[in-house]
Amino acid sequence: MSTPIHWRKSSFSGGDGPNCVELARRADTALIRESDDPRVVLTTTRPRLVAFIAGVKAGDFDHLAP
Repeated sequence: MSTPIHWRKSSFSGGDGPNCVELARRADTALIRESDDPRVVLTTTRPRLVAFIAGVKAGDFDHLAP
């Protein structure tokens, strides 16, 4: 039997609506999903997720915004 996954909602997600980013951890793997379609789960390593978040905060992806 597998261990249940404990999903955590982003602090920037408001209320209990379906527009929330959720994160979880399973062993050394970071799991990411959007609450409006929880069946789709992205996986990555913790160091890669940390680097991605640092890049977002630094504005490295601002050129992709409309």
